[in-house]
Amino acid sequence: MGIGSIGIPGLILILIIALVIFGPKKLPEIGNAFGRTLQEFKKGTKELTDSFEDQSKK
Repeated sequence: MGIGSIGIPGLILILIIALVIFGPKKLPEIGNAFGRTLQEFKKGTKELTDSFEDQSKK
């Protein structure tokens, strides 16, 4: 059972809990920070895989 099997009700519950804990003013900031972190992670993994592909071609 992984993260992919949470489903819509689980996501709604997590959102409600986050809203109660952090408040409505803080949630957009947290979402933006999470989005930037995910974007940097994707960029890093792409650079890493590109590096491995370049080395395997040589």
